[in-house]
Amino acid sequence: MSDPAKQRPAKEQPAKQRPGERRGNDAQDSSLPATSYAVRITLAGRVRGVGLRPFVNRLAREHDITGHVGYRDNKIDIVACGRPAAVRQFRQDLIRRAPPLSKPQIVRLDPIDTVPFDRFEIVDSTSTGEAIDQAIDHVSADYTMCEDCRGEFRDETNRRYGYPFISCSQCGPRYTLTVTPTGERRDTSMAGFDMCADCSREYHDPCNRRFQWAAIGCPVCGPTLAHVTAAGGEALTGSRAMAAAAVCIDKGGIVAVKCIGGYRLMCDAADADAVGRLRRGKGRPEKPLPVAFPYTGKDGLEMLRRMTLLHQFEAEALKSPARPVVLVRKRSNSDLADNIAPGLREVGVMLPASPILEALLEAVGRPLIATSANEPGEPVVIENDRAVEALSDIADAFLHHDRQIVRPVEDAVLRRIAGKIRPLRPGRGFVPLELDLPWRQEAPLLAVGGGEIGTISLSWDRRAVVTPYLGDMRRAASIDALAEAAADLQTMYGVSARRIVCDANADYQTHRWAMSQSRLPVDTVWHHHAHASALTAEMALPGLWLVFVWDGNGLGEDGTMWGAEAMLGRTGSWRRMASLRPFRVPGGADGAHTEPWRSAAALKWECDDDWPDSPDEDGRQRRAWEEGAGNVETSAAGRVFDAASALICGRTETSFPAQAPLLLEALCRQRKQPVYLSLARDAQGVLRSDWRPMLTMLADESRPLAERAERFHASLALSILQQARRIADEYPIDHVGLCGGVFHNRMLTEQTVELLGRNNFSVHLPRQLPSSDAALSFGQAAEIAARGKFD
Repeated sequence: MSDPAKQRPAKEQPAKQRPGERRGNDAQDSSLPATSYAVRITLAGRVRGVGLRPFVNRLAREHDITGHVGYRDNKIDIVACGRPAAVRQFRQDLIRRAPPLSKPQIVRLDPIDTVPFDRFEIVDSTSTGEAIDQAIDHVSADYTMCEDCRGEFRDETNRRYGYPFISCSQCGPRYTLTVTPTGERRDTSMAGFDMCADCSREYHDPCNRRFQWAAIGCPVCGPTLAHVTAAGGEALTGSRAMAAAAVCIDKGGIVAVKCIGGYRLMCDAADADAVGRLRRGKGRPEKPLPVAFPYTGKDGLEMLRRMTLLHQFEAEALKSPARPVVLVRKRSNSDLADNIAPGLREVGVMLPASPILEALLEAVGRPLIATSANEPGEPVVIENDRAVEALSDIADAFLHHDRQIVRPVEDAVLRRIAGKIRPLRPGRGFVPLELDLPWRQEAPLLAVGGGEIGTISLSWDRRAVVTPYLGDMRRAASIDALAEAAADLQTMYGVSARRIVCDANADYQTHRWAMSQSRLPVDTVWHHHAHASALTAEMALPGLWLVFVWDGNGLGEDGTMWGAEAMLGRTGSWRRMASLRPFRVPGGADGAHTEPWRSAAALKWECDDDWPDSPDEDGRQRRAWEEGAGNVETSAAGRVFDAASALICGRTETSFPAQAPLLLEALCRQRKQPVYLSLARDAQGVLRSDWRPMLTMLADESRPLAERAERFHASLALSILQQARRIADEYPIDHVGLCGGVFHNRMLTEQTVELLGRNNFSVHLPRQLPSSDAALSFGQAAEIAARGKFD
């Protein structure tokens, strides 16, 4: 192979120093000796379990570099000796040509005395014993099959042909099989599988892409499948197990399939009867179900394109190694059953996220429901015995395997909003989500999030790590999962929290759990402050922010439930500037999201109007409301959406969170003229947009449903612009942010972004974190970091 250094211009400029790169005085390129040069390079970032050491080995040989590479204190340690130009090019290529799943960064570069190496090699891990270096830099997520493995998977002459656990350093499970992230096989759930001679040769070959790959295996020595019916009987293994599962689904059955992050319930997505039976068994009457499509055509999307209207951004997200669920428009002539996403225009779709799914989908030859196997709001099932116990009343058969899942992970869910693909739920392929903090913390912190959508964050120094979705934190099983995840996260990263932070609402289970951890001091953060800080910390832009935080509800500083707040300030320092007109919800704000009629009745009764369609036929609820019994005052935009859905769609009850707003958005086709909402200050100086002018329009049955829904969204978008203008008249706003679960609504968000942009506001939405309460734990950590509240 030719020497790349000889192909470069003679007067090459020195490489630009990268952020975080430190050099000794003798490391400047101008001082390089003419003949031989030696340097120690330290790489940090995503460097474990991603094939970086064999890559460095190959690159060194390409550039005629001698020395070695290995792990040192959880980082990649490289000693490189060679001609100055070759060492310089080698150093640049370490970053420029790094393996796709890796994200290395040169954090230290030190010249050393020339060492007489005769070759380049991979050496064993070492440690200096310095405590500061013991924190893990990165824990890799789980990824789908790479193209190299897919080629082997489909090659009938390859020994891994059709093997449902095929993987290599550039794909496969990591987070879900890692016990401790050393990168060693012994510290994963593969430790109990003894390698055969062929796998052992690959494992010890530095030139093989499975070199020291912890999950290496094959049909001879790796994990195996087992198919059993719910009624029991003989277990079928290997290829017979996969074939039996496909036959069961083909005949209208439901199969519980153990995948990378837990069990899925799967059935034919075109069979409405099978889908209905799955819904009844799972207790999910209407919540949308995700659909997995076979990998077909050159890019895998051929069948998906026949049944959905794929945007380019959606296609790119579906093809990404994370293999998320992406919400896309369903074609009217699609074969998919109508009861997959009742009343909605979009359906959540995905390509197979693992070789197991790819093989099963290929065997059946059509799309399959692929929903997580769990009780509503609880973590997904991961143990074989537990699956049989919990799912035998739903599943006709089970497709087990004998590799332990160390921790559960559900699918990530994405949606195209305002010109970008944005996360709705953190999950497989994106977690653990590792983010930078703009401020350095003096001590590690554990943040436990809010009251429903559960995630936790561990933060230290200038870093934060966010877990996947852990479940609905109102359920005991999810609190147990939170406790396990908190311990696991600290063990995995080698960081022990010295403080806990939680939501200020003492009624939240997460708040109570935090307070029960008596060995650690606890800080609290207001709900909407955490939302705003999650966005501003992620953006890390200086200046004065105006953040609109619109959600279902969260405890405010005045003791009422907030949820349509305009917060002015910076991370760690927020002031409420504007909101919607408050109203009193009968029976409380928390239960109103399952009974949207309560919010509609509240708006009507606030205006002293009757509502003939109210379920309160005997008037007892109104009398109790008038007397103040059981009412909760709220300004939440989510409850206003519920009210509009009840008035327009006639939905008095819903079966899953956000169903009412989703049905309302699904009616919209175009943008319509808004209703102007008056804006005035209340007694506390807070600007209030008044929803009352919309009520007549919302209840006007002479108007088409779509028109009313479209005007409703347009009116709220305009109200945000009005508030922003008034606040900008008094304060020099640098950035406007939109966050909170309401901004998962594409119709509202895109109109709001457009209006603000036309009025010269710099608008930002979350990119890596959802707008919902899944971002709260990160926002809490950011709040405390910005305040510097440590002893």
